[in-house]
Amino acid sequence: MLEMTREEFEELVAEALDRIPPELTRLMDNVAVFVEDEPPADDPELLGLYEGTPLTDRGEWFAGVLPDRITIYRGPTLRMCESREDVVAEAEVTVVQDTPSYTSFPGLLPVG
Repeated sequence: MLEMTREEFEELVAEALDRIPPELTRLMDNVAVFVEDEPPADDPELLGLYEGTPLTDRGEWFAGVLPDRITIYRGPTLRMCESREDVVAEAEVTVVQDTPSYTSFPGLLPVG
């Protein structure tokens, strides 16, 4: 298992967010990315989770609400990664995979 402080992990997640394609980041309005140590006990290997209201479900009523959340779980990510670069890559993949949950447009995932 790769070991690092929470601060180091958060820095790598920030680096991963900087690598997300601009066409996806433009869609991520009112979305916050959080780091938590461990996922819910019923899904211990979960790397990330989207919680919120997809863009396609938002109507005129959707104003002044808290941001949607994408949570990246530090524990399972560190257990599966062998290097700092692996952490950056995995965090990037996790956020990109959760973006279609936010947009409700499954075709947004980059191919290749």
